[in-house]
Amino acid sequence: MPDSGLLQTFLNARPELLRFLRLRGAMPEEAEDILQTMGLKLTGQETGPVDQPRAYLYRMATNSFLLHRRGDARRRLRDEGWVDAQSGFLREVDPQPSAESALIASQQLHLLQGVIHAMPERTATIFRLFRLENVPQKTIATELGISVSAVEKHLARAYLDILNARKKFDEESGPVRHPAHEQGQHHD
Repeated sequence: MPDSGLLQTFLNARPELLRFLRLRGAMPEEAEDILQTMGLKLTGQETGPVDQPRAYLYRMATNSFLLHRRGDARRRLRDEGWVDAQSGFLREVDPQPSAESALIASQQLHLLQGVIHAMPERTATIFRLFRLENVPQKTIATELGISVSAVEKHLARAYLDILNARKKFDEESGPVRHPAHEQGQHHD
């Protein structure tokens, strides 16, 4: 496919690529910046023939997003290092989680407790013994008079219940935001 065809494919797929980047966690301005950079690259350099242009563009968007995030992290570390070196003070890190992180953790713990409480009694017992008390599966099987395979099936059921509850929680909570990536970001 000639370069102009790849550029045209990019222009046609731009709204989809924007949604893709937003789903990956890019902020709106960040996603726009990435797409603008991609457009400049596609107009400014020859790429040669591309067999699967849409797959190529999605890979390019992923790589650009990762490079952008790495660059932000390096800039943030460099700036913090400079501030530390210039101030002579060591920055204190608060060991306490943020209020938002504590609230989310509390909600997730409450959710997990509810899921365990709703499990059949034997499944909940096996899950608690294995995951919370670190009792080996073979020991659990011996104590309960069942096979190791039965223990594994109970654990699989417990994990599935937890996974389904987590998916429901995530859907009800909306898109996941990553505060660590949002701190210190500025857009020109």
